[in-house]
Amino acid sequence: MIGACFSALLSHWRRNPIQLFAYLAGLALATALWSGVQAINAEARASYDNAAATLGEGQFDQLVPRQGSRIPQETYITLRRAGWLVSPVIEGRLHGLRIIGVDPVTTPGGLGGLQPERLLTVGAAGAEQVFVNPQTAERLQADLTVTVDASIAPGIGIADIGTVQTLLNRNDLSRLIVLPDQPLGRPDLSSVAPELRLQAAAQGADIGQLTDSFHLNLTAFGLLSFAVGLFIVHSTIGLAFEQRRGMIRTLRSLGVPLRLLLTMIAVEMMTLAAIGAALGVIAGYLIAALLLPDVAATLRGLYGAEISGKLHIRVEWWLSGLLIALLGTAIALAGRIWQISHMPLLASVRPRAWVMASAARFRFQTQGAMVLLGAALLLAIFGKGLIAGFALLGCLLIGAALALPVVTALMLSICETRARAPLWQWFWADTRQQLPGLSLALMALLLAVAANIGVSTMVSSFRLTFIGFLDQRLAPELFVQVETAEESAALLSYLDAKAIEALPLMSVQTRITGRPTELYSVRVGPTYRDNWVFLAAVTQPWDAVAAGQAVVVNEQLARRAGLWVGDDVEIDARLTLPIAAVVGDYGNPNGQVVIAQSLFERLHPSLVPLRFGIRSADPAALRQDLTQALGIAPNAITDQAAIKALSMQVFERTFTVTAALNALTLMVAGFAILMSLLTLADLRVPQLAPVWALGLTRRMLGWLEVLRAVALATLVFLCAVPLGLALAWVLLSIINVEAFGWQLPMYLFPVEYFWLGTYALIAAVLAALWPAMRLMRKPPSALLKVFANER
Repeated sequence: MIGACFSALLSHWRRNPIQLFAYLAGLALATALWSGVQAINAEARASYDNAAATLGEGQFDQLVPRQGSRIPQETYITLRRAGWLVSPVIEGRLHGLRIIGVDPVTTPGGLGGLQPERLLTVGAAGAEQVFVNPQTAERLQADLTVTVDASIAPGIGIADIGTVQTLLNRNDLSRLIVLPDQPLGRPDLSSVAPELRLQAAAQGADIGQLTDSFHLNLTAFGLLSFAVGLFIVHSTIGLAFEQRRGMIRTLRSLGVPLRLLLTMIAVEMMTLAAIGAALGVIAGYLIAALLLPDVAATLRGLYGAEISGKLHIRVEWWLSGLLIALLGTAIALAGRIWQISHMPLLASVRPRAWVMASAARFRFQTQGAMVLLGAALLLAIFGKGLIAGFALLGCLLIGAALALPVVTALMLSICETRARAPLWQWFWADTRQQLPGLSLALMALLLAVAANIGVSTMVSSFRLTFIGFLDQRLAPELFVQVETAEESAALLSYLDAKAIEALPLMSVQTRITGRPTELYSVRVGPTYRDNWVFLAAVTQPWDAVAAGQAVVVNEQLARRAGLWVGDDVEIDARLTLPIAAVVGDYGNPNGQVVIAQSLFERLHPSLVPLRFGIRSADPAALRQDLTQALGIAPNAITDQAAIKALSMQVFERTFTVTAALNALTLMVAGFAILMSLLTLADLRVPQLAPVWALGLTRRMLGWLEVLRAVALATLVFLCAVPLGLALAWVLLSIINVEAFGWQLPMYLFPVEYFWLGTYALIAAVLAALWPAMRLMRKPPSALLKVFANER
């Protein structure tokens, strides 16, 4: 009996191959987008862990310069003679490679899988070897003698410190690692090397924490894409049960126990789900491999994080893809099984029974939408933290999707009421009758279009704000870097003699309000007064700063510390000043405090400015003068246009991945509509046959089907615009603030929304053309059979 029942169930798919394709393809698409994002995240996190193991960053205290990025080698020798057990490290970039030199004799422990003995052996042989991993070796353009070692993190080369100093043409160091076991009675750092500061292991930059928000955003988009694809699965399962109600009636009438029948249906659907999920995991690997280079460029540009350019098959992402696909299918299947189990034996033969069951589910769906939208409102008002922000997004999107059939039915009812011709009255009434079968596909389109509107609004707002921010911060036409105090004094004297405005740039790393913060020195003048725009400020803030009576803080520090204009901030144990202004500092995850140059020099008298912003009406001529008169190297002078171009290049790469995911979700939504229309086509023959018999041609019916898709897509787009703007507001005002500590202004872009609406209509038309063409070509005999069967 079991074999015969399985044969009967599987015969449905043989008769409906398009529906089988919709089920497998929908699940494969959903799983592909989810597993692809998880594969990218897993690869990135593995690279972070590998880098931490390779470099030992975060495991040991370090000595770093109070100013600049270089430590004289004599300082290291002085510390060793004074009893400090430290190990030197030099770091730089060579032909795109982050190259790090270590001392194999003093370095603490191994460097990942690379042991110091290997460096000692290579050094004794006289070869200047650089250790890199296989992927880095493949794309390395530099003329280096490399040794491949899989334990090295991507984008990093490890070599003996002498080798790296030779390659970089330097005789200094970048930092000193403090070994765990230090001798008793060693002198204080301030008496041996006052120009250095101790950076505790916990204060080092944790790339994993810095990039958490980026990966969380990717995960959110992956989950949204999975939800859109799952709508296809849910819709296909519902239509399959609708078409098989007669078969279920017959099997139960022949004596098949309800429990056995439901078990066989569950096994059948979950087996197909496993096949679709497996195909999705394979497709997800291909998507991840395609997007990984852009993700790597984004993380490198935003956070300085290097991740592998080669994708590995890791258990965590492919297993999560399979599990979430099977779980989503099980949830979609559970509703239909519950519906069958609670119907009388012969009720399933009557379509009215299924309509009544759908009506009850429709009421439950409406109540769920009201609850979720209410929860979203409460979270928007009272929610705190990043998790609450994403919970708000989830409630808003799912609640709006569940409310869509109610809103669409209301709009169609209004259209039906206002229609005068019988044809159009039938058209709108028939469109409203199709909502149960098309609602899930329309929900998928709503989420895809809303996500596109929300993300495009966020990206475009970020672009406008970021360009203005760059113009503000890069007001000086030239930026000059010098190496010594003598060069600094000579440069200032030269500029003062020429009456050229110079802006010395000095900063130190410190802790303010218990958080790692960069303390900046500024020479208050026309450049700062004319170009800096504040989020909030007292009257004449720069006057208070110039007098050493107030500070300017960036938005990140202000929000995280719960401070604002007028509040006091403790600069150090000797100095507390009020906040005169809060400035937007977009793209920076860390806190900053700006004080006057005179006050900075009193706090740190040993520091001298080594970086300068210079105003000039003719930057090219000034650049040549500085090179010839002062001997400043050309590569030490950077013009504003180059910095801005580089910053914009990083910015544009940042959103490549999200743009790709948006395009994929819109494609999936169009596919959902196509599959729903195809599977509904045969069910609609009994409804269209009487209209055909009354005189409407098959061609006219086909074009009405296309018009129906356009009308529904238009209604969905009208609902998606406010939802997308609400999504953008949440991203800009809540998610961005919680993730990065700064809020972006929100701008509207009607032209972009118009084009998105056009794309949605094109997707709907393309999805409707195939079923419409099939209807136009359907033989009259197929329509006449409807009356023969007395339906």
